[in-house]
Amino acid sequence: MKTKIVFMGTPQFSVGILQALIDSPEYDVIAVLTQPDRPVGRKRVLTPTPVKETAVAANIPVLQPEKLVGSQELVEIIEMQPDLMITAAYGQFLPTKLLNAAKVGAINVHASLLPKYRGGAPIHYAVMNGDAQTGVSIMYMVKEMDAGDVLSKATLTILDSDNTGTLFEKLSVLGRDLLLETLPSLIDGTNVATPQDPAGVTFSPTIKPEEEELDFAQPARAVFNHIRGLYPFPIAHTQIKGIRTKIQQAHLVEDITTDLAAGTVVKKAKHDLWIAAGDGHVVAIDELQPAGKPKMDITAYLNGHAHFTEGDQVITNEQGN
Repeated sequence: MKTKIVFMGTPQFSVGILQALIDSPEYDVIAVLTQPDRPVGRKRVLTPTPVKETAVAANIPVLQPEKLVGSQELVEIIEMQPDLMITAAYGQFLPTKLLNAAKVGAINVHASLLPKYRGGAPIHYAVMNGDAQTGVSIMYMVKEMDAGDVLSKATLTILDSDNTGTLFEKLSVLGRDLLLETLPSLIDGTNVATPQDPAGVTFSPTIKPEEEELDFAQPARAVFNHIRGLYPFPIAHTQIKGIRTKIQQAHLVEDITTDLAAGTVVKKAKHDLWIAAGDGHVVAIDELQPAGKPKMDITAYLNGHAHFTEGDQVITNEQGN
């Protein structure tokens, strides 16, 4: 008999995990819970979540309560009497009575090496903090956020070429494979879960708007990590010549140091804009978007900013001084 599963997820990160469960002959995904459709883009087109699109394509019933607690959808899920509830970046609190409705258990695929980075933005924080590794943890869901005993973990090296977007893709695949590997021992009762060490707990709350601003007074690597940690969303920004400018892509200039002040142009060429950071090392801007303008590569940007010269302190906001 197939194991009956209610799956809960929302973004693209969750799609591969859901699809693997759908494709597996051992499991029957009887319902999918995801966030409501939201307006997207300048035209505010009402758009389904990636998880909803996947479920609809597989003819799986989809539930989308604006708020799960106290909803009719909560009652419906409990009445389904699933064997397992599996979440992967769903985005809402799950009440205890719902967790208790799963006959085998309610588990979560979380994109960090717990107990590090509990919360909603673990991938962002791993990159912004310059971690050498990240990974996926599969744990039991409990009332406290991401605090349940861990059934399994898998690690992944963070490369300088990675950003939050590439790690979302890599960790989705890692999470999918780890889940499929873990489920048999969970279902047959042989998995021995490990309690999380309270001494190692850290949190990764949703990125606040003020955290999106770059601080070129920081070391170059910290600036670089901040840029790639916020790409492709919500995207870091700074003030260049007084114009709010999003910085999508950058790289470190190795083996170059300068005595110029943070935020100063170290090199300007046809394809290069190098900016001094607070430790005397250099960040090269590759892709950016001034307010009111389209996103552009650095060559296109410099074609319209011929007034820049080496030695100009172009980033003069409070943080970049």
